[in-house]
Amino acid sequence: MCGINGIYNPYINNNIAIEINKMNNLIIHRGPDDDGIFIEKSNYSIAMAMRRLSIIDIKNGIQPIFSHDKSKVIVFNGEIYNYKELKNNLIKKKIKFISNSDTEVIIRLYEHYGEESFKMLDGMFAFSIYDKTSKKIFLVRDYFGEKPLYYKNIDGSLVWGSELKSIIKYKGKNTISTNAVRLFFCLNFIPAPFTIYNEVKKLSPNSYLTYDISSGSQKISSIKKSINDYSNSNNFKQLINRTKSLVRETVATRSLADVPLGSFLSGGVDSSIISLCMAQNSSKKIDTFSIGFENKSYDETEKSDLVSKLINSNHHKFIVNENSVKKHIDQIILNFDEPFADASSLATFILSKETKKYVKVALTGDGGDEMFGGYNRYYMSDINKFYTRFIPKNLHKYFKHFSNKHLRLKVDNRGFIFKMKKVLNSINYEKNFYWNIISLGFKEDELNNLLIENPSIDIFEYYKKISRKKFKSSLSEMRAIDLLVCLEGDMLVKVDRTSMLNSLECRSPFLSTKILDFTNSIPSGFLIKNGNKKFILKESFKEFFPENFFNLPKQGFGVPVGNWLRTNLKSELLRFSERSFIEKQGIFNYTYINSLVNNHINSIDDSTFKLWPYYCFQKWYKNIYMKL
Repeated sequence: MCGINGIYNPYINNNIAIEINKMNNLIIHRGPDDDGIFIEKSNYSIAMAMRRLSIIDIKNGIQPIFSHDKSKVIVFNGEIYNYKELKNNLIKKKIKFISNSDTEVIIRLYEHYGEESFKMLDGMFAFSIYDKTSKKIFLVRDYFGEKPLYYKNIDGSLVWGSELKSIIKYKGKNTISTNAVRLFFCLNFIPAPFTIYNEVKKLSPNSYLTYDISSGSQKISSIKKSINDYSNSNNFKQLINRTKSLVRETVATRSLADVPLGSFLSGGVDSSIISLCMAQNSSKKIDTFSIGFENKSYDETEKSDLVSKLINSNHHKFIVNENSVKKHIDQIILNFDEPFADASSLATFILSKETKKYVKVALTGDGGDEMFGGYNRYYMSDINKFYTRFIPKNLHKYFKHFSNKHLRLKVDNRGFIFKMKKVLNSINYEKNFYWNIISLGFKEDELNNLLIENPSIDIFEYYKKISRKKFKSSLSEMRAIDLLVCLEGDMLVKVDRTSMLNSLECRSPFLSTKILDFTNSIPSGFLIKNGNKKFILKESFKEFFPENFFNLPKQGFGVPVGNWLRTNLKSELLRFSERSFIEKQGIFNYTYINSLVNNHINSIDDSTFKLWPYYCFQKWYKNIYMKL
């Protein structure tokens, strides 16, 4: 696990060593164990660098790694889970190796197969390859987008890196993207290919960028992976056995490491199953880690305690209070380098920080909901269909207006009224309901009140267009949108940045193309059956847990940021909302913001889901953007 950086300049750049070192030093937290730099100056200049967190082949896996004839070089961030299998296949072809690292396997594969090699990799990765022979640079990102990769074109140059902080410090302007602003205030995050800057892009998951040095042109291509063939079967017993087999297999492959590893254990379905499989696969007691809160309404450590006893793990439980989380707020929010408002990142950071004291790698349950159908919002298709069938559109408008005006929440209470209002605001007679339900912040019509500028493109239509396929069911479509937008832009960003800020590697066994192909091949009724989410997953592992364990309610990583905006964060929120500050920015409508802030602070109408992203945006704007 590492972080990477790179610079290509079409001219001789005598300062390139200084520049690449500056970029690399900004991401030292991603790889404190080692670093490596490659520099070449001929008719042009190119530099590639990495910071290394040593996990596999600690002694010999130092990067950059070269091809046998030194004409190709790679820097790599991530883990390749099938590298041993790929290596054995190459050895059969008489290809020699000088290390046991997965990085060397990638460059040897590329030597032998070229760009076709990218689809052979099973893992989480972002890497760059410079091929002197073809005079091409390749930037490659994994299937789900677990590892980040950003790039920027500047006057014929190409700059890339694992984190935005390296790229925005490189020369060239950085202007705010109105499209990204609109996306952020709708979703609370900015999905690929957008970033907050017009000039910088995220490389989309499962794709690679080819930069042709000779012509100065570049193109982005999809990695056409092979589809795992799981014949459609309605035989329940066969599906149960296949589910158990696949989950156990991916846990085993993600447990390969030459350093201590453990698992995050929240006590929910996904992390409990991952921890169970990990314990069953280990010859010694595993380490499990959970976080609890002094505020009992947010604490779920009783469930994690139960599971840890069940699997006989060395369990580490960390209880935090408001002050222990809040003192890290600036560090966490600003490390994302662009606006990001998933409040659970605060708890994930604390968990990662404490876990790193014991292990270097942690397995997580991330991806279980997307793979097996675990989100409450997956009910929305049936709700929308039933509601719009019996309730006329005009009557719905009245219900929506009445609830927004008279059913106001004074505090962040996510009970019945909150859920009812969310459903009402998500109902859509044009069948675009799912884009409303995943909009955690402002709805489309509310954005026009919040923002002064209109975007240059309709970003909602953009995402609807690229996600439209021939799906077997609405559940397939919703899961595909989650994979395309929410998983890449939110969940994986949160875990990568908070864990790597603590130099901890996190792996997600559920994020396997084998599991995805399998769950896409079975009837959706086996994913959600009679309202029972993740039905096939629960049925496959229920024998190992107490009766009804999987039916216990799940709280999630809730953090009371709405309350904090009324107390310890109040003065900062008010400074961010001053008329002079807002009018100088030229982004927000002051009258609208002033109303939101005053109503929230005075507990007239809770606006946590609107003001927390606003607070995060303004903190980024003042502490990063204004200092560029």
